[in-house]
Amino acid sequence: MKTIVSLIALSAATSVISAHEGTGLPSQLQATVEAAAQACSDFENGEFAMEAGAVVRTDLDSDLKADWVLNEQYFSCSSAASLYGSTGGTMSHFMVGDHVSSILNQGWEMYTQGRKRVLVIEVHGTQCDAYGYTPCVAASVWDSEANTWRSASARWEE
Repeated sequence: MKTIVSLIALSAATSVISAHEGTGLPSQLQATVEAAAQACSDFENGEFAMEAGAVVRTDLDSDLKADWVLNEQYFSCSSAASLYGSTGGTMSHFMVGDHVSSILNQGWEMYTQGRKRVLVIEVHGTQCDAYGYTPCVAASVWDSEANTWRSASARWEE
């Protein structure tokens, strides 16, 4: 019973890794950090920083194991205020196993719906056929067999 409670707690837990722990990233995500640092350095010899919140460990695929998320929202460059983002948001990179999927977003959260972990992403209003400031979200679940995120575009009746 204690093991089951521990596994349930892990599946719902999300942990933020401090910036100095970012060096323990998987190589695919570390390459993204290195490219961002290089882009900063190339722009007027800027200094790159990765703040707390840039790396998150959470269960993305409902297997009760912590996966990786790298959020460029927490990247900064001393010589360019908006190098890593714009009004459309910033990139987040979601790593399940060895597969990395990236999406431009304005924020995201994980929820549990039945047995599935659901990724809810706030996106730019243009993805909802509206203006940039219009509220718009996408919900996705990880398909382990196909190694991809699955989403549907809901069709509302009025």
